[in-house]
Amino acid sequence: MSVLRILRATLCSALLLSPLWPAMAATRAPVVPGPPPGYEARADVATFIKDLVQRHPELDEEVVATTLSEARYQAQVAKFIMPAASPAAKNWKVYRSRFLDTLRVREGVNFWRDNEAWLRQAEERWGVPARVIVAIIGVETIYGRQTGGFRAVDALATLAFDFPRGRSDRSGFFRDELEALFALASRDRINPLSLKGSYAGALGMPQFMPSTWLKFAIDFDGDGRTDLQRSTPDVIGSVANYLAGHGWVKGMATHYDVLPPTTDADREALLVPDILPSFTAAELAQRGALLSPAGQQHAGKLALVELRNGVEAPSFVAGTDNFWVITRYNWSAYYAMAVIDLSESLAALKTVADNR
Repeated sequence: MSVLRILRATLCSALLLSPLWPAMAATRAPVVPGPPPGYEARADVATFIKDLVQRHPELDEEVVATTLSEARYQAQVAKFIMPAASPAAKNWKVYRSRFLDTLRVREGVNFWRDNEAWLRQAEERWGVPARVIVAIIGVETIYGRQTGGFRAVDALATLAFDFPRGRSDRSGFFRDELEALFALASRDRINPLSLKGSYAGALGMPQFMPSTWLKFAIDFDGDGRTDLQRSTPDVIGSVANYLAGHGWVKGMATHYDVLPPTTDADREALLVPDILPSFTAAELAQRGALLSPAGQQHAGKLALVELRNGVEAPSFVAGTDNFWVITRYNWSAYYAMAVIDLSESLAALKTVADNR
């Protein structure tokens, strides 16, 4: 053995026998993180629980506390709720292409044909066209394929008690939704820890927030429970009930073609209310907007809706009250137009499929 090897072996032996070795080894040993803490030991959570059970005497305080002790902070939830660091310019054509893809269109036609009887019943009861119901479910989750993988109690607790800094604080909204989660779990006999959804706490095939589930979800198939995870009839009926509850008008168009005013002042004046119908057809005309013949005959209020196309010229439609109702599902004109365009594509393709 060379002299160098002998010196190295002697040094290693000395270190192993030294009383300093355990401390040195501990310093260098990898740190294995334990499980993230629950929410049971915090004063703000304890206050939330007490207020919750006072408002909902059907809930057991110990059960709620135990459930929240199982909740875990989710860093990904906090990340996803933040706005993009460099948001892209709004582009209707790009947005539309995301939701009128081959998979959604194909599966939408299949979903419609498989559930035609339920869709017909929903349309008769609430006046909401089958094509709109099918399109919303397609846009939201591709007919149950993408319902989200976060435990709802984790996502909502994270946003209720640890809402990230750097954007407008919405922790109050998410505390209300966490409360609604416990209320619906109790009412519908569901283990709240079993519910999974989006990073924002939206649940099931239609992506209802818990408060929306409580208010609008229904047992449409009559099996004694409301199931938005697996019961397609319940999902169909609940979406129709939601739209009707927000004012859907049977037989009314969602929008009309329109050319905007040529002057900046008139165009900006009509865009101020955004997507809220605020002008009669005559008032739009007075400002220089040119409506389609059908739009000119519309009896209710209309909104001039702008859809930007990046660096290209924007698109415009005149939205009706039913356009506004679709935006109650997601406060976005782009979302509403994606639903509408998908619904029209599905209706046309289903007609072709039925006539084969």
